[in-house]
Amino acid sequence: MPDTIAAVATGGTLSAIGIIRISGDGAIAAADKVFRPVNGTTPSDAESRRMQYGRLISAEGKLIDLCMCVTSRGPNSYTGEDTVEIHCHGSPIVLAEALRALFSHGVRQAEAGEFTKRAFLNGKMDLTQAEAVIDLIEAETPAAAQNAAGQLYGAVSVKLEPVYDALLDILAHFHAVIDYPDEDIDEFSMQGYLSTLRGVERSLSAMLSTHARSNIIRGGIPTAIVGRPNTGKSSLLNMLLGYDRAIVTDSPGTTRDTIEEKALLGGVLLRLIDTAGLREAEDAAEKLGVARTFDAVSRAGLVVLVFDGSEPLRGEDFDALRSIPQNVPVLAAINKSDLPHVVRDDELTELGVDFCRVCALTGDGFDALETAMINAFPELKVPTEGDIITNARQAEALSRAREGVARAIEAAAALFTPDAVSTDIESALEAIGEITGKTVRDEVVSRIFERFCVGK
Repeated sequence: MPDTIAAVATGGTLSAIGIIRISGDGAIAAADKVFRPVNGTTPSDAESRRMQYGRLISAEGKLIDLCMCVTSRGPNSYTGEDTVEIHCHGSPIVLAEALRALFSHGVRQAEAGEFTKRAFLNGKMDLTQAEAVIDLIEAETPAAAQNAAGQLYGAVSVKLEPVYDALLDILAHFHAVIDYPDEDIDEFSMQGYLSTLRGVERSLSAMLSTHARSNIIRGGIPTAIVGRPNTGKSSLLNMLLGYDRAIVTDSPGTTRDTIEEKALLGGVLLRLIDTAGLREAEDAAEKLGVARTFDAVSRAGLVVLVFDGSEPLRGEDFDALRSIPQNVPVLAAINKSDLPHVVRDDELTELGVDFCRVCALTGDGFDALETAMINAFPELKVPTEGDIITNARQAEALSRAREGVARAIEAAAALFTPDAVSTDIESALEAIGEITGKTVRDEVVSRIFERFCVGK
């Protein structure tokens, strides 16, 4: 019999509502001891998933709060066990006292992710769905939340199930012929399954190809703001963030180090990096700042090159443009649009980069800049329904599964014996099973749920 566990499911900060979650064979009995419905019944008497109003009682029998309680009997619950949720006021003291009362009646503190881990172990969700729970909690963009919600609904498993079944059918046919030679079973030919194996390989490759997009959806786009000194890079950073993060002065070289902040623009997460101005450095600190600028440019997914539109282009402007790798998208922000335009549009067109005019001090041109930055990544406009592999563990297992199928195709085409080919198919099946949790090792499961917070 597993322990009965409890934890705060809504975090430890001050909030209007706080939720205590309890799960295990003794969950309802424990709730009977700390919750008194005003109608004179107990949580044991309540209909499943029906709220009761009543008093929350401390370990000493004193009133803690007036709150609500809902019971969900297993297996029809999140964890597959009897569960109870107490919805009370969100004071950390109230929540702590509620837990202390439960602990006095034999309930123990839940470990990080233990509720979802029990849901996985009790067959309420597979491993891809369990991992989607923490992805949904940690989502920083609408796209990341939408993708995680789709995976929680089972999108990855739905795509993998026919792949797994196809490989399993091949092995089942092979072993049936070997184990039951006297039965009337269709003759087995690995070459006859080549078309199936190639289809499986294409499916795995298609799933794996989405992983590159996950870095943008989850981690955001590293966006380096670069240019020569005093073009308004820090002012542009402040404009994009909506508050004064970087110090801005009229003196060139104010920014000596990189400053990194996140901004959500048009549903796209940008990891903005304000850099030191690119010029011939005169002292050690400035040289280090310029070196960090080049490092930021080398790892950027987008570079916003800031020009001072009120002055003619200089050699330092062209040097800054040449410092950007050719495979990195570049957007030129022509700053100080409130002043007379000295830099002409035809000069900018000759540079071969997209550009827009802005005024970082007034915010003029912000919408155009935001649109241009988002348009640099058209793949983000493709809606996701949970079909993007955002998890590195899943991507690694998918890669191994694809490699196993590819080896099986080569072996079958080379007329290897079926037992040799079946070994590669078995390795592919095992890798797929690791993704959903069918064949995953206990230590891997434990490591996965270490990412979770307590109460989930």
